[in-house]
Amino acid sequence: MSTFTDTPLQLPPIAPLDDSLRAALQAAIDDKTKPPGSLGRLESLAMQIGLIRGETQPVLTRPTIIVFAGDHGVADAGVSAFPPEVTAQMVLNFLGGGAAINVFTRQHGMVLEVVDAGVRAPLPAAPGLVNCRVADGTRNFVEEAAMTPAQAGAAIQAGMARVLRHAEQGTNVIGFGEMGIANTSAAACLMSRLTGLPLADCAGRGTGLDDAGVARKREILERALARHAEVTAPLDVLAAFGGFEIAAMTGAYLAAAACRMVILVDGFIASAALLVAARIDPTVLQYCVFSHCSDERGHKALLAEFGAEPLLALNLRLGEGTGAALAWPLVASAAAFLKEMATFSGAGVSAGTA
Repeated sequence: MSTFTDTPLQLPPIAPLDDSLRAALQAAIDDKTKPPGSLGRLESLAMQIGLIRGETQPVLTRPTIIVFAGDHGVADAGVSAFPPEVTAQMVLNFLGGGAAINVFTRQHGMVLEVVDAGVRAPLPAAPGLVNCRVADGTRNFVEEAAMTPAQAGAAIQAGMARVLRHAEQGTNVIGFGEMGIANTSAAACLMSRLTGLPLADCAGRGTGLDDAGVARKREILERALARHAEVTAPLDVLAAFGGFEIAAMTGAYLAAAACRMVILVDGFIASAALLVAARIDPTVLQYCVFSHCSDERGHKALLAEFGAEPLLALNLRLGEGTGAALAWPLVASAAAFLKEMATFSGAGVSAGTA
């Protein structure tokens, strides 16, 4: 297969967080009218938000979830409990406002955007749907690479472009979701190849396979990994096993970090896309808030790979960005207490002593 060596890709530089603000942020957190450390995880979260935004009183604006949708050729090999047609059906459900991610983003006042990165079935033009189609789904990676480098690059660029568009509109906190039947198979292969973990530790039930279905899925994916055994570079691994929605999320992570956004990381598929982005530029992880630990097999190990401490553990395995949307109120609360809570020095309250 051709590689990204033959198809160079322009990616945005990501600045490491400026640690010189840490002392001022810690002083601001400690001066709040509370015992030191009593807000627990919210305090370290406030520190991270302040470092990302470069402010001791950060304001988070226009929280946004982008759901990227794409189909996977490997679905035709029988790795999913649902047929590929469900991808397009669920996109229409998103557009009709009926999915879980619609409910949660409405509840929390978040912007929701749905991007067609490469759904197999044609979708009608509709308000709220952004057309970034690269192709009518990827190819079956059991037989050949899922994408050409040019296709993967186009999807990456599309994800970057959507983030930049939202940055222009004032978004500085963003999360990414996905929809694509068989994308847990793609994510499992990406994870196994890029971490070196056995496939059995990476591939789980997806949309609800029984034990026999899981065994069949793993056998099919083992054959795919063997077929592409020579592929090891991150972007080439993405092209070999990924989906258009996963590639778009990869680009979106890199662009969001370059824009100094607070990034809400969702579940297993979103984390697999982040794994690719982090292998390209590890600095992206400094901008990431890990929303939850999914119930999908492999996600806990993937979080450990990042050294991540997720905010929630709700046994979710839906995707769509739902975990990111559910974590947003906690992130908003961390920023709010840092900006709005009274201080010992300003409220006339006596600070405790050791």
